[in-house]
Amino acid sequence: MLEKKPVTFKSPDLSKLKEVIIDHRTKIYILPGADAEEAKSRYLERTSSKRDK
Repeated sequence: MLEKKPVTFKSPDLSKLKEVIIDHRTKIYILPGADAEEAKSRYLERTSSKRDK
């Protein structure tokens, strides 16, 4: 009989990422070399398009 292997998901190390604060309760994490303003605008654009549907 075959044994199932457990699924392992490696979480990213948040200490190596840069935190971007969207509002008082929302934070996203990006790579250190990425642009924070672009990441924030892309996040807001994505969430606003979900509300419009």
